[in-house]
Amino acid sequence: MNRIILFLGLCIAGIAAYYFGSKPEKVDYSTQIKPILNKNCISCHGGVKKQGGFSLLFQEEALAKTKSGKPAIIPGHPEQSSFIQRLHSQDPEEKMPYQRPALSKEEIELLTTWVKEGATWGEHWAYQPVEAPSIPVGSWWEKALSWVGISSGWAKNELDYFVQAEQKNQGLSPAESATKPDLLRRLYLDLTGLPPTPSDYQEFEKDKSDDAYEKQVDKLLKSPHFGEKWASMWMDLARYADTKGYEKDEARSIWKYRDYIIASFNQNKPYDQFIKEQLAGDLLPNPQENDYIATAFHRNTTNNDEGGTEDEEFRTAAILDRVNTTWEVLQGTSFGCVQCHSHPYDPIRHEEYYRYMAFFNNSRDEDIPDDSPTYKHYKPEDEKTIAQLKSFLVNQPVASQKAWGNMIRFVEPKIHPHWADQFDNSALADNKYLAVRNNGSARFKAVPVMGKTKLLIACRNSGPAPTFLTIHQGTKTGPVIARIKLDTTLQEKYAKPKGLFVKGWAYTFVNIPSLPGKQDLVWEFTNAKTKPDQTTATIGFWALLPEVPAALKATEFESLALKAIAAEPELTTPVMLENPADFARTTRVFARGSWLNPADAVQPGIPALFKNGPVNNRLDLANWIGGKSNPLTARVAVNRFWEQLFGIGIVETLEDLGSQGLSPVNQPLLDHLAYKFQVDFKYKPKDLLKYIVMSASYQQSAIVDKATREKDPNNRYITRGPRIRLSPEQVRDQALAWSGLLSEKLGGPSVMPEQPDGVWNAPYSGMKWEKSSGEEQWRRSLYTYWRRSSPYPTMVTFDAGTRDICLSRRIRTNTPMQALNTLNDPVFIEASQFFARKYQENGLRFIEKGYADLFGRTIAPKKAETLSTFYTQTLAYYRAHPKETLAFLKICPDNDVPPNPANLVAKTLVANALFNIDESINKP
Repeated sequence: MNRIILFLGLCIAGIAAYYFGSKPEKVDYSTQIKPILNKNCISCHGGVKKQGGFSLLFQEEALAKTKSGKPAIIPGHPEQSSFIQRLHSQDPEEKMPYQRPALSKEEIELLTTWVKEGATWGEHWAYQPVEAPSIPVGSWWEKALSWVGISSGWAKNELDYFVQAEQKNQGLSPAESATKPDLLRRLYLDLTGLPPTPSDYQEFEKDKSDDAYEKQVDKLLKSPHFGEKWASMWMDLARYADTKGYEKDEARSIWKYRDYIIASFNQNKPYDQFIKEQLAGDLLPNPQENDYIATAFHRNTTNNDEGGTEDEEFRTAAILDRVNTTWEVLQGTSFGCVQCHSHPYDPIRHEEYYRYMAFFNNSRDEDIPDDSPTYKHYKPEDEKTIAQLKSFLVNQPVASQKAWGNMIRFVEPKIHPHWADQFDNSALADNKYLAVRNNGSARFKAVPVMGKTKLLIACRNSGPAPTFLTIHQGTKTGPVIARIKLDTTLQEKYAKPKGLFVKGWAYTFVNIPSLPGKQDLVWEFTNAKTKPDQTTATIGFWALLPEVPAALKATEFESLALKAIAAEPELTTPVMLENPADFARTTRVFARGSWLNPADAVQPGIPALFKNGPVNNRLDLANWIGGKSNPLTARVAVNRFWEQLFGIGIVETLEDLGSQGLSPVNQPLLDHLAYKFQVDFKYKPKDLLKYIVMSASYQQSAIVDKATREKDPNNRYITRGPRIRLSPEQVRDQALAWSGLLSEKLGGPSVMPEQPDGVWNAPYSGMKWEKSSGEEQWRRSLYTYWRRSSPYPTMVTFDAGTRDICLSRRIRTNTPMQALNTLNDPVFIEASQFFARKYQENGLRFIEKGYADLFGRTIAPKKAETLSTFYTQTLAYYRAHPKETLAFLKICPDNDVPPNPANLVAKTLVANALFNIDESINKP
């Protein structure tokens, strides 16, 4: 009987071993094969080159016949596959990789095994669906507690288990918790970008409750400064600037977009909604002002006002930038190279770039000097007129509401002079405006006139007498559509100031007959009182207004609409606006990426790599990007938030999660955060950030032993707190906050704080840096005027970009220029002096109290002694040099000299030193 039981037990054990025992794992394409191919093969056999007719980028290409007439890879048969045979060849003309070092024995064995196992392709990890990974909880007791939502041991939430598991894999362990002052300072800087006040330190130190830290987190998440801090991050991604870029780099008004970003973060707006509004706010049902302003995300592209440039070239450049930015910022993919050829390393085809470009190719902007289309923010009385016009349109057909609504608010669709051809005694002045002489003419080809019965012309009459414009249908001798008198009085009525070309147009409105389809229109100008070489009139743009709805023809609708269209707005914001159907463009593939070589026409679509249903327009695209089926959006977003807190992403290359980006140091952690963000937190940023900062991983001390630092030099395994240098915005804002100068004002136009003379010596531009007055000069750095050709010096010195294009991550450097900036910049000297003035104490007592107020803890004796010696030496010097003392304090003979001015200078310089020590410049 015992033998039978033993036999049955052995059978069961054998069966269990067969089914549940460890089996040799198959070779993984994504992690083992793809890196070998990318490093050694793809440069000759991929998206750019296909030597021998062989490509390893797509499975169907790799298994297809090559120029030899046979496939290079025969799945299951490495001995018959030339792909494997050539790796062993001794013939230099046959051996692969060609004229490069041979693969290692281990690499050849991997590739051979892969082919033997069937040469199956696989998806790169980032393109796989976001799913919740199992939580690597340690003991059974920890698992049981975790199952009911209780963390045990070091971990404070699920995030920590992923961090701890990877630390164990690397033979590492976490650091102890940070001190309360350091933790509070870190939290303030991360969530609001500003340091805590002395009272903040005291309040936190006194609070001994279990949830003391969480109360601080909740308080900061509710702060209006939270939105400012995180908007500062987004400005780099949106390539926000107050100027257009290129040669003249002239001003543009787009600050309301920045206000939208601040408000969105403060509202904890779900990230998918945040994306949708910025990509396609204009296409939402019944879009409101903020929806349009959100679309300025893609109007931050540069605009070239230089004379002699081709508008279509730079319109196309802006569209390409929108495509590349969307992919880099929201999808973490290097999509730009697909403009010229299929992606060399990821399965994205050349044609798919242009299918994606088609989503953006039908926006109304055309690289025009006035930055149109713009959302016109009218004066209150004009807004009342527009509200009245909306009430007229409420019960009218949807098409009429949209057409008239766009014309009233945006004056779109405009027809710009670059549409013209067949110039006769006329030309495009500065490649921007239609300039004509007496008896001059030009043709506008294939103008969509269906349903349009009124003409709006923005013009300038140059001569002493009116110019007469005759518009012909088809040709110069065709039927006359309209005869128009461009009167000199129009200039005085509408165009003020007279010398300003862009805003100084005079408007005239003319009735025209209803015509079918699209028509060629020839414009002919006469003014016999002008000289033969004198321009008689200039056309800035013109537009065809839709026919007034029948039910409104007997009302004052038309007269009110014309009044609104001609009204000068208080402010404009460049926005995205989609072309109406009759203005739609055809999108074509650019051969070798050149806009001058258009090839086959394509329809909108996303790469086949992402298996998805039809995506037809920008709104569909925005919904897909923010949808749960998209594998990239949540991963890219949480990786970016993580980088902001820890100084380096889980995937270091924030801009590229593709196969050429760096691998994630902890992929289960990344997927866990992505799943939580998308599913549990419903894409709400504040919820995600609270989850991260509440973790034990975040609350670690930045101080570790030498052995840990050597094993984990860049803190990739989160073995300590994130001690990293502050951003330039934080460095400057901190100094202003410590001094008491920082303005609490939220939002509004950009400001110009102190800046050295001569920084703005840009050609062909009359722009000047005019220092803001009052509290405006001490506003947060987020609001500092950003000129692309010459950003604010502190920003550049501390590694900010120029914002000509989006910047996914700033590379932190350590240069002497940074110390020279913070030690000598007038803003920092002024802040130091105001800080010094706040204290009655002098000498060592001033140093001790000032340090405690800045960092919430006692200064180290050695540091205090060094600063005290510096104070004593400085005081002695300035007492001996009274003229230098007054010059330092910028005191004129008419000013009152403060008591003991040398002491104030000494305290100022000590304060400046405090602002520059490691504790100040780095996050604790």
